[in-house]
Amino acid sequence: QTQPAQLTINKVKDGLFEIEGDGGNVAVLVTSEGVILVDDKYERDHDQIMDRIKSVTQQPVKYVFSTHYHEDHSGGNAKFLPTSEIISTRNARTNILEHKQSNGSPDTKPARVVFTDETSVFLGGREVRAHYFGRGHTNGDAVIYFPELRTIHTGDLMAGTSPLIDYPGGGSLAEWGKTLSNAMAAWDFDTVIPGHGPVTNKAGLMTYRDNVDKLKARATALIREGKSQDELAKAMTAEYGWAANSLQQQWSVPGMMKELK
Repeated sequence: QTQPAQLTINKVKDGLFEIEGDGGNVAVLVTSEGVILVDDKYERDHDQIMDRIKSVTQQPVKYVFSTHYHEDHSGGNAKFLPTSEIISTRNARTNILEHKQSNGSPDTKPARVVFTDETSVFLGGREVRAHYFGRGHTNGDAVIYFPELRTIHTGDLMAGTSPLIDYPGGGSLAEWGKTLSNAMAAWDFDTVIPGHGPVTNKAGLMTYRDNVDKLKARATALIREGKSQDELAKAMTAEYGWAANSLQQQWSVPGMMKELK
């Protein structure tokens, strides 16, 4: 077992931090009555996450919102469940229970509290809101909103440079852009914590959404020209850097062939 990557904690706004490195970005909201997290990385990251939180507050972690079911975002659930409440969409819970992640560990623990549309936690005078805006990366992506701080955590609806569409987990490239547009129309925010990569702003999220729609248009054109799955895969490698053995090739390309035809 190699040592996990070093995690760093960065201040985003007053009382709001994010932890980067090894897995998905964790948001940390510090209130007078406890801490609310968004995501908890892999199980192996738990001690480092707790160390980083303790560098900014002595308050205990009371709630963890899960953006989606993948192990790099929900793998730490088992370590938090004895002392914290974990909240996700119903579909994210189902996907964990049904082991939809082919490369995931079999013992990821699901959330105990679920919602279908929207839920909020109120703690120490702060609200944290979670909403399901539609399919995209999976069929259960929660976007998390910190209203007073005008900040959202997108989970992997924004991540890296090119989207991973998890069709086995109910994802959809056809719906993804609309899902992000729904989030941008619903909420007033300026700061964006993505699932992976540096903290950005609303303009950065709009660019990502536009790139998702360009990818959809490109793939749709190739498929409707009659290109084979192998030809689509090669085009995605050449134009988007989707490596031969990547999850994008395993999960996204076969699903795109079906969804965009």
